Amino acid sequence: MPVASPPPAVAVSFEFFPPKTEKMQEALWDCITRLAPLAPSFVSVTYGAGGSTRERTHETVTRIAHETPLKPAAHLTCVGATRAEVDAVAERYWEAGIRHIVALRGDSPDGVYQPHPGGYAYAVDLVQGLKRLADFEISVAAYPETHPQAVSPEADLDNLKRKIDAGATRAITQVFFDIEVFFRFRERAAAAGITVPIVPGIMPVINFSQARKFSETCGASLPSWMADVFDGLDDDPDTRRLVAATVAAEQCRALVAGGIGDLHFYTLNRADLTYAICHILGVRPKKAETC
Repeated sequence: MPVASPPPAVAVSFEFFPPKTEKMQEALWDCITRLAPLAPSFVSVTYGAGGSTRERTHETVTRIAHETPLKPAAHLTCVGATRAEVDAVAERYWEAGIRHIVALRGDSPDGVYQPHPGGYAYAVDLVQGLKRLADFEISVAAYPETHPQAVSPEADLDNLKRKIDAGATRAITQVFFDIEVFFRFRERAAAAGITVPIVPGIMPVINFSQARKFSETCGASLPSWMADVFDGLDDDPDTRRLVAATVAAEQCRALVAGGIGDLHFYTLNRADLTYAICHILGVRPKKAETC
């Protein structure tokens, strides 16, 4: 039997969200403990709509920095705060030793974004402001299928280019399910002069019905074959999870084969699928050295 060649080396990063309850806190730290041995390049912690989780995000990020070997990145948005307030949050991160910020425009709680009169209007302004404060490493968002509120794909790509030119060193994509969409976007970005890494954002499809609703909300397309793969599994969660891991792993392998060296996983504070996919990709805990 022929032996499949190992996949090319790939770096991974993980996204978590700050817990709202003690039980969710335990689940988050179980997830972090499980994934930490995979030595991700960084882990990020999200920021709620309107800054609603600002303190919980800060607490989670600083705890990760102080209690684990992981390198945390804090999400920071423009929503509902003045420039002085956002700057103060960023300065607290810098003082706590946090050097990586994921700079986002953010979404208002009601879904209708309005810049704060005294705040940073858009992500590009936030990137510029952060760079004035300190030499942060900055990641920004990219949208392979165009931001739902962008006037055109070209305008959306121009906006990404402005964020990079303002000082961002990496772009992490919104969720997508069709890898050809990502590769076409990467070609367009390269043609527009964007040379920083564009890291695919990966979210395994655990529940196809929920994925369909989510894709409609964020404008992500679903390949036609996905419906067939998950058909008949609504009441079979165990098989559904196996299929979800297999599908996501194959998509990740195709991305790596296409030249992608970094993958960012939206973990939803659950470790099992992400861990399994990383194992398939060859991202595993280092074996202890023996004398």
